[in-house]
Amino acid sequence: MDSSAISVRPSLSSPFSTSSNTESSFNPRIRNTAFLKLHTRNFTFSLLHKPSKFIRCSKFDQKTGDRNPNASLHFTCAAAVTSPPPLPEASDLAASRLERLASEFQALTDPVDRMKHLIGYSEALPPLDESKRTARNRVMGCTAQVWVDASMDKTGRVRFWADSDSEVTRGFCGCLVWVLDGASSEEVLRLTTEDLAPLNVGGIGKAMSRANTWYNVLISMQKKTKALVAEKEGKIPSEAFPSLVITADGITAQGSYAQAQARYLFPDESQVNELVKLLKEKKIGLVAHFYMDPEVQGVLTAAQKHWPHIHISDSLVMADSAVKMAEAGCQFIAVLGVDFMSENVRAILDQAGYDQVGVYRMSEERIGCSLAEAAATPEYMKYLEIASLSPPSLHVIYINTSLETKAHAHELVPTITCTSSNVVQTILQAFAQVPDLTVYYGPDSYMGANIAELFQRMTMMTDEEISAIHPQHNRASIRSLLPRLCYFQDGTCIVHDLFGHEVVEKINEMYCDAFLTAHFEVPGEMFSLAMEAKKRGMGVVGSTQNILDFIKQRLQEALERNIDDHLQFVLGTESGMVTSIVATVRRMLSSVKPSSNRARINVEIVFPVSSDSVTRTKKNSCGSSNSTGAEDAVNLTVVPGVASGEGCSIHGGCASCPYMKMNSLSALIKVCQNLPDNKHVLSAYEAGRFSSQTVNGRSVANVGCEPILHMRHFQAKRELPEKLVHQILHSSVNGKGPF
Repeated sequence: MDSSAISVRPSLSSPFSTSSNTESSFNPRIRNTAFLKLHTRNFTFSLLHKPSKFIRCSKFDQKTGDRNPNASLHFTCAAAVTSPPPLPEASDLAASRLERLASEFQALTDPVDRMKHLIGYSEALPPLDESKRTARNRVMGCTAQVWVDASMDKTGRVRFWADSDSEVTRGFCGCLVWVLDGASSEEVLRLTTEDLAPLNVGGIGKAMSRANTWYNVLISMQKKTKALVAEKEGKIPSEAFPSLVITADGITAQGSYAQAQARYLFPDESQVNELVKLLKEKKIGLVAHFYMDPEVQGVLTAAQKHWPHIHISDSLVMADSAVKMAEAGCQFIAVLGVDFMSENVRAILDQAGYDQVGVYRMSEERIGCSLAEAAATPEYMKYLEIASLSPPSLHVIYINTSLETKAHAHELVPTITCTSSNVVQTILQAFAQVPDLTVYYGPDSYMGANIAELFQRMTMMTDEEISAIHPQHNRASIRSLLPRLCYFQDGTCIVHDLFGHEVVEKINEMYCDAFLTAHFEVPGEMFSLAMEAKKRGMGVVGSTQNILDFIKQRLQEALERNIDDHLQFVLGTESGMVTSIVATVRRMLSSVKPSSNRARINVEIVFPVSSDSVTRTKKNSCGSSNSTGAEDAVNLTVVPGVASGEGCSIHGGCASCPYMKMNSLSALIKVCQNLPDNKHVLSAYEAGRFSSQTVNGRSVANVGCEPILHMRHFQAKRELPEKLVHQILHSSVNGKGPF
């Protein structure tokens, strides 16, 4: 080939390099004059903004795509210089390349041109060896199959390889490999997803999905880089969090904590049959929270197949389900949860006219809740007294509080309840509906801080993005409401309190490329991590139901792709929820008809706790008089429960709620066996009605129910009820609230 005849195309040594040794890998599908002119025109504009010299270029036959050595054309091509520019120093290699790459895409205003430019990088990317196309190298969260591999050379520079079965995704990989290949580990880890924003192709449908591909490939490259650095420094790999791996064929538990959880996923059929028989004979409906003990959850999940009036959910739906069971003829409702849940069920049944239906809790003792207790303190009442002095004010109270607290609060400040799934929309709607409103949220301090951070993030969104969240808001309105959003500073959930610094560090190290789920009650570090994952389609922040729905959605997408896949989810909430997750995943996997081309899809649920969160005991066998004093090392693993808060570890999250574990299977059987309670054996188990009155002489039950009914109206109509708005606007500064 004539040394003056060059091809203008992407190369891994320099973007759109002029060196002739790249000719052999240039794909014939894009060998045409139009594509060639596209690149030369854009580089004239984007890099030098003026012509540099005339270059003799080979011309391609537009019909066959073959090179015609006898034909040539002359054009102005600023990028096509006779020698590539010198590479920058190692310290700024990636930053310099990223800047050049951004300038290329920013110069292209036509989406089609941008896509063609991306395809150029796809064609320049060498194919990945088949031996590297393994599950270990797969990038999660991408619609297409993507693989990334990395190594570190003797000088400490990181070398990358990537590939995809999608030409567009290959283009993303080509760009990122060109930017980061040969960079130092510090540079690779310093790059953020925000740095890639100017590189979003967009414009031709699925723009967000394509942006997510940029981000997810980068995260995978960084995870591999961290592992290479640790290996170079001789660090011992961290112990993985325990997990359950669910397949169409069964379940595998990894780690002692997961083994303890898995033990009860397949309950004793005799226990299931005994419970179902009692429920049917005595017409008992049963509502349970996701956070139940795994033994109870396993039995209830199996019993659901034989008795329709068993419902496992978050706290929001429990009372609604109880009403439906009463409508269907159930004479009793057993509530497996903490006391505020049974209070809510009792009050809502009374409001619906089912006061004759008995409601029973599962313990003779009080079943508490750290959040409910925080809202019952003098400090919380002082917080509300301050709110009452600055109308118009609205108190948004988390549903995880007692009916008595809701009543006393509502008499001080107009109050509406919320859940982790609707709190954001409730607050945004309140600000939109009532001018100059101040919102006081409580009692969960972490959730309050997370809401404030979420709104702060929204100030950096476009008006269109904000409108998609709430149609009556924009950047200006979000900025204006931030100073008028207050939250209580001293209320936490003991389950979520330990999802903090150490957990986040380990997730960043080992699970940064996994799907991250987080309850709205987790501390700020975990919240921020999950929010970052959410931005690239890899995370969810919300209620327990939101978390379950997210897992279902990602699994459904994998089933529709029908490609071998491993989906890894970090469970950022109470471990008891895993029973419902496993049941849902197994049902979805088994719904796919067996066939020879059926993909193998695994779903891994990761518990961010240490394996030593399971209590171990030793059984002493030296009871006889002639014993030698030796002990049998018979280790008994105990599922985290109420005894001493097992399941909480400084090395991980507080995966188990001791209050919820008071709802034992033996207590449930006892309650069912003694119904109807003719012998008054269950007096301490009955969820009684509040006979007390508020300071204004009104029924605690009636006033405490009103904030719940306000929320139900909001859920149905997507706006605050007129009665609540009237209460807000006509509250007086006299400490008596709206009444």
